[in-house]
Parts: sequence; C-alpha cells; structure tokens
Amino acid sequence: MARKIFIAASGQNSGKTTISISLLHLAQRKYRNVGFIKPLGPKPIKLRGQSVDKDAALIAEVFGLTQDLRYMSPVVVYPDSTRKAIDGLISPDELQERILAAYHELEKKCDYIIIEGSGHPGVGSVFRLSNARIAKMLDAPVLMVTGGGVGNVIDTVAMNLALFKLEGAEVRAVLANKLYADRREQVLDYLERAFADEPFALLGGFDYQTVLANPTFMRISKLLDLPLHGNRRELGRIIDHVQIGAASTQRVTEMLRDSTLLIVTSSRDELLVTLANLYQMPEYRPLISGLIIPGIVPVSTITQRILDRSHIPYLRTQIHSTAELYRIITEDVSKITPQDTEKLALVRTLAEDRLDFETIDQLFAPR
Repeated sequence: MARKIFIAASGQNSGKTTISISLLHLAQRKYRNVGFIKPLGPKPIKLRGQSVDKDAALIAEVFGLTQDLRYMSPVVVYPDSTRKAIDGLISPDELQERILAAYHELEKKCDYIIIEGSGHPGVGSVFRLSNARIAKMLDAPVLMVTGGGVGNVIDTVAMNLALFKLEGAEVRAVLANKLYADRREQVLDYLERAFADEPFALLGGFDYQTVLANPTFMRISKLLDLPLHGNRRELGRIIDHVQIGAASTQRVTEMLRDSTLLIVTSSRDELLVTLANLYQMPEYRPLISGLIIPGIVPVSTITQRILDRSHIPYLRTQIHSTAELYRIITEDVSKITPQDTEKLALVRTLAEDRLDFETIDQLFAPR
C-alpha cells in the first residue's frame, strides 16, 4: 500500500503547492514511483486536451507525470458548479466515486502519493467534499500548512482542526510556513509551547522568500493581457521591484534597484530613451527588468525606434492608467508556473535545506 499524505492549508496563499512540490522532490529521492492528486480542483485549465486543475497541471509538467494526468485531477470545479450543485444538477456521490476511482488507480502504481487540498479545509462543502471529508474518505493523515506569526496561526489552526475532528480526519502535523528569518526560532518556540498538549507535531517550513512571492514578466504579461515586446528571453525573469517613473530622468535612474519594472507614460520620451540605452549596458542590465508604457499619446517615432533597437522588454497599454497598473501588479499574488525555472530551482534547494523528509515520512507512516 502506498504511503500517503494530505496537504491541507489553514487558508489561501500559505504555500501549500510549494510544500507539495518540495515533498514530491524529496520523495522521488527515496521512493521509486511517486504520485500526486488534487481531488477537487477549483482552477480549471486545459492541458493536452484535458480539463484539469491548474496545480495538477503544474505538478504533471514539472515532474513528468503527464501520463497520469487523468487521475491527478478527477473533479474540476467551474464557476457555475456551485449553483449546479445546489440545483441538484451535480451529484456529490458521483463526484466522490470519481475521486475514489482515480485515487485507487494511482495507488496501484505508486509507492508514495501526495494529496493536495483546495484552499481552506471547508472548500468543497457544497459538494459534500470538503478537504476534511476527502482526507477521511481517502484515509489520509493530514499535514496542515499555515502562514507565519503566532496568534494568527494558533487561532486559524484551532478553527480548522474543528472541521477535521468533526469529519474524523487525523491531523498529524502543522507546518508553519513563510516565517521571517530574524524571528524564525522565536516564533517556532512560542508555537511549540502553545501546541504542547496537542496530538500533532509542529514543523518549521520555509522562511519568507520575496523571490517566490514576486511575479515574472510572463505573469504580468498574462495578468494584463498584453503582449511582450523586446527581449523574450526575459519572460521568466523575476521582478523584484515596481517603480513609477514620475520623477526626473536622473532621479528615476538613481532610484533603480535590482530587477526593477518601471511604469513610464508614453509621453516621457527622454526617460524612455535613457532607460532603453541603460538596458544595453552590462552594469544596468541587472537593475532594469523592463517597462510598462501606459498612455493614449503615441510613443514618438524616434523613441519607438530606440526602444525596438535596444530590445528592452516592454508592455504597451492605452487602457490602463499608471495608478491602475501599479495596483494590479502589487496586489497580485504570484503563483509558480512550469516556466518559472528560477523559482522551481529555488524551491528544490529550499526543500533540501529546510525540510527534514525522514522526520515527515516517519510522522506519516501507516499506523
């Protein structure tokens, strides 16, 4: 029988999928056949002609598991699925059967299976398939991933544990993730004491990494639905800072930091030309990740020629204001994609450095 672990989260954006990637990477070093399933997928996309959850598609592509794709995402939830379920047009029993059938197929061929939940433990309740119920249905012990902090973690864990206990699912460990490095040991010490009487183990996850949180140029291009002009090799570049080019040309260049994306209106010819020229200099290339150029005023002919000859990456829009662009980009929560090779390499390195797989594997051994 395959070893299995259900990865749940106390809320969204706690790093659940990053932990799944990390454990898959580490498990492949110990187990010959490692599998993954996202029983209930709320983010549908198309991959190889199949409708699957976005996270299942990511795992399949990154780990070469596309041959099992039909089992990795048995139930995909669409925007109208909730209403259909309430109207009686979707059968929860049929969804449950699909999940069980897919899991049993993976279990036949795998030594180790990671089961990833969706959002917080209550997600899927409208289908009678909450994370907690699925964990119980698959008889899978739970690893709950939380954010950093002390009070918030204690409160959210207490609230989420109640649902797992109600469904009879066993939470064997809580993993505090996205910890600030300078407070890591202090936070873990407080959490260990707070949870001293609980039956689960407390584990430390990753320190907060801006690289993992920050978007790539490809992400922003898709987010804004704008094509990339210039150097397409920069699509995977991680953007560390976003700067509005409202100051003088000299001041803007003085304020450049590592991998800065600049929002510069189409009428700022001098600044656009300066940045295009600086991009071609080796000492400035690490500082300038590219441009977003808003504005209804056309870019002047000579400025456009200089931009194109420099190959500086840029997006051009006439429908977004500078303030709107800044808000959209800074409020976006960047998710890892198969093309994010730099982020994926970092996740693997962090997994080897921060996660004690042998300890986790023993905690989740069959009982």
